[in-house]
Amino acid sequence: MYNSIKLTEDVYWIGVNDKETDIFESLWPLPEGIAYNSYIINDDKVALIDTVKINYTDTYLEKIKDVIGDKKVDYLIINHMEPDHSGSIKSMREAFPEMKIVGNAKTMNFLEGFYGITEGTKVIKDGDELDLGSRTLKFYLTPMIHWPETMMTFDQKEKILFSGDAFGGFGSLNGYLFDDEVNVDHFEDEIRRYFSNIVGKYGPVVHKTISRLSEEIEEIGMIAATHGLVWREDPAHIIQEYDKWSQQQTQEGVVVVYGSMYGNTKVMAEAVARSLSENGIEQIKLFDAARKDISFIINDIWKYKGIVLGSCTYNNEIFPPMEYLLKSLESRNLRDRVLGIFGSYSWSGGALDRLEEFSETVSCNLVEPQIETQYAPGSDILEKCYLLGKNTAEQVKKNCK
Repeated sequence: MYNSIKLTEDVYWIGVNDKETDIFESLWPLPEGIAYNSYIINDDKVALIDTVKINYTDTYLEKIKDVIGDKKVDYLIINHMEPDHSGSIKSMREAFPEMKIVGNAKTMNFLEGFYGITEGTKVIKDGDELDLGSRTLKFYLTPMIHWPETMMTFDQKEKILFSGDAFGGFGSLNGYLFDDEVNVDHFEDEIRRYFSNIVGKYGPVVHKTISRLSEEIEEIGMIAATHGLVWREDPAHIIQEYDKWSQQQTQEGVVVVYGSMYGNTKVMAEAVARSLSENGIEQIKLFDAARKDISFIINDIWKYKGIVLGSCTYNNEIFPPMEYLLKSLESRNLRDRVLGIFGSYSWSGGALDRLEEFSETVSCNLVEPQIETQYAPGSDILEKCYLLGKNTAEQVKKNCK
């Protein structure tokens, strides 16, 4: 047995868990690892749903054979061509040379570009169906969640939505697979970190897709994504969470992020944080932009209503780690937040100018005062920091009622 897991009588999870990769997409830390989920439907016709990263091809092939024995694979359905899911395609074609590779027109461009495959394919359009014998699969094209070729596959018999990267999350599957086998709250941070960093830029597309699925699919009995848990007990929960995050709905709390070389800007940030606490904010996250990976900062920014950003000046510009954060938030179209800003400098300004530019780029409610200090902050500056914390707290609480 190679640890395939039965979803229903003829549908199996045949994915793998990756605890060796430290950084996903060479960007995002994976302290809890990650799962590459693939599925197989053993009907009259056998269909694979996505593959796994190339590192795990041998184990993957053994899992397939463990389920189907000497049968052949008739179809490989590709919901997403990113190599962590498509990496084993060439090996599958070698193992099952008569297998048809199923995807949309844009899928085929990636298939040729990545793997040089142009034959033995079946191109489907939005709404097309594929008969496997006792069941029919229906395809929904979902471009830009989060690549242009992405799509979803719905098993109309079992009511399983194979959703690709949508509704997925970071974290390996440590013996469990289903949402009813774990405390889901334990996974929320890593699911939201996945969403906010990987999919968050395409929030409006996610919201539109969820609206469409709710209109066109009468019942979704299970959600099987390419990463993370399989949702069989409460698939509505992950749909609701994704929809909430796609609309940037937040809860009461404030994220304070600072960039400081020698501690002066840090003192200002701590004064703001103390004021937030004194004025009734219980959820406060205080981050040093140079020492906390940006994916965790973005994750909490996606969770909470308030943001306060402060930075020193570095070579007449904003501190580089803070610039990286600002650009990342701008690219994700941050909106509907309460925003406070402050800066510091020694001989030439620049940090506050960039923060003010940022405040004009994103759609957020800028709080007074905007603070700038030269050298170390004196008592007058710290009083302004306390005022900024107080005003931010008031606006956050007002907007979260």
